[in-house]
Amino acid sequence: MANRTDPSAKSIHGTNPQNLVEKIVRSKVYQHTYWKEQCFGLTAETLVDKAMELDHLGGTYGGTRKPTPFICLVLKMLQIQPEKEIVVEFIKNEDHKYVRVLGAFYLRLTGTVMDVYQYLEPLYNDYRKIRRKQADGKFSLTRVDEFMDELLTTDYSCDIALPRVQKRWVLEQAGTLEPRKSALEDDFEEDEEKEEDEPADISEVDYYHKRSPTRDKDRDRRHDNYNHHRDRRDYDRGRGRDRDRDRDRDRDRDRERDHHHLKDSDYSRDRDRDRDRDRDRDRDRDRRDRDRGRDRRERDERKRHRGSMSPPRRRGDVERDEPKKKKEKKEKKNDGTDHPDPEIAEANRLRASLGLKPLKL
Repeated sequence: MANRTDPSAKSIHGTNPQNLVEKIVRSKVYQHTYWKEQCFGLTAETLVDKAMELDHLGGTYGGTRKPTPFICLVLKMLQIQPEKEIVVEFIKNEDHKYVRVLGAFYLRLTGTVMDVYQYLEPLYNDYRKIRRKQADGKFSLTRVDEFMDELLTTDYSCDIALPRVQKRWVLEQAGTLEPRKSALEDDFEEDEEKEEDEPADISEVDYYHKRSPTRDKDRDRRHDNYNHHRDRRDYDRGRGRDRDRDRDRDRDRDRERDHHHLKDSDYSRDRDRDRDRDRDRDRDRDRRDRDRGRDRRERDERKRHRGSMSPPRRRGDVERDEPKKKKEKKEKKNDGTDHPDPEIAEANRLRASLGLKPLKL
């Protein structure tokens, strides 16, 4: 299949070369149009043409994490596994900077520690600008030496985890790697040689101190001028510092005065607000007391009016009371207390009090 690793490819770091790229990134690359159209059927010889067409580098970008052509070609190199000589030629290519960066990135993934330091450190002298696509899809400018420093000092680049490499000082102490020599050291050596080859004027040389009196005089003059300017600068700086201190003190005083003024105004405002609140509370209390007293007086008047008025008698009550009155009259008439004989009347009253019937005479 088109996505399978070349059967003749060797395992890198104990695994399939394509496994050096995370599975999610590989699936994004396999689904991308650039991989299907441009990377299908590429070989180590035809890969150079596609690498020369690169105009930026980067990993994945956008909300759907689309892969860049740079990362697609990196995965293709892992799939076909070109020879080391071809990769070294990529790195040594000075005409096309993206071809050099592509070879350096592939060597960082697959090369040994010695190869990484041997072929990538010389690229610190390449200061050409290159474009890099960020995760949000925007481009940023960087340089080849900055990208090489990222490959050598970090563990993650272009959305791919880089294999661990030992620190350079560890390899130098072990004797497997020579100390790194900067390209600027040659320029420094040339300047030192020129200073040593310059002939000195014998008439001006002080053989006791091995110095030139004229040079010492110029040095003393420069030193005096420097001290004068330094004293003047310190004096001006001290005046400026005092002026700034006075300005800060005035600013603090104004700020404190404004703070107290605001605090007093806030206190007065709160005091007026509390006074108005108390006045409203007293007014409401008086109103409630008046209403409560009025209600009490009205209730008492209604009670008195209700007690003074007897309820009207209904017709049925009058009819019920008439036989009762007649019976009472009849009983009074039959109790014998109204007898003409006083003794009999007195005896009937006594019998009536005892609940006995009157005497019938």
